Amino acid sequence: MAKKALCIGINDYPGTGMDLQGCVNDAQDWARELQQRGFGVTTLLDAQATKAAMAQAMGSLIEQGQGGDVLVITYSGHGTYVPDTDGDEVDGLDEALCPHDIRTEGALLDDEIHELFLRRQPKVKLVLVADSCHSGTVTRAAADPDADPRATRPRFMPIGNWMDAAALPRALPAVQGSSPLAKLMLRRSGDLLLAGCQEGPNHFSYDAHIAGRFNGAFTYYALKALRGLGADATYAQWHKAITPAMLPSVSYPQSPQLVGDAAARRSRIFA
Repeated sequence: MAKKALCIGINDYPGTGMDLQGCVNDAQDWARELQQRGFGVTTLLDAQATKAAMAQAMGSLIEQGQGGDVLVITYSGHGTYVPDTDGDEVDGLDEALCPHDIRTEGALLDDEIHELFLRRQPKVKLVLVADSCHSGTVTRAAADPDADPRATRPRFMPIGNWMDAAALPRALPAVQGSSPLAKLMLRRSGDLLLAGCQEGPNHFSYDAHIAGRFNGAFTYYALKALRGLGADATYAQWHKAITPAMLPSVSYPQSPQLVGDAAARRSRIFA
């Protein structure tokens, strides 16, 4: 059984006014933890995490997996929505992850992620950790030059911050769907998603400043909870140790989610 991981962290979003501060630290923290647990780890940080590089790295990780292997993908960065063009979304929106070059290459759509996951061999275990959110509006979010750099910031990027004005819809429909990663987890038994917040409008994962350092609030507390668990702990026990014991909090009002079937939730962490 092989154990392999891909850890993606993006703070730098050129031309959007939506830079973050804790995502690279998140990716490095996940990579360090997974290496200590026997994983071979690849990282994509900031400018390395282009749309093409993210798709290639995800595809390569998944294609190389053999039955019984454990694959982990962690993503820390912005999430976004775009209008659905192929009619497969109930709410008329495609959910997406935001690569470093989103201004020039666009978002990595849930449809594209789904196509990558179709390359997987039977009995490959896949765990996704998403410290981002997929809730917001079309309206551009302006940077606040007077804001305290330690202030929290939702990890959602309105499409007005990266899409050309001529291409913008006048408005987005009400959000009813799930994040791209949540929908993929529900399609296959044995897979799991650990997400930093609930689905739908007004739920966010936050960029945070904790213990003198920038992190995603979810990543910080998820790793803290994990390190306090025994070797035989399950994903369900891990989730219970995070919420409500650590999140949501007054500073970070987010409720982490564990998505997957009952058997997967009862399985040992990263085993």
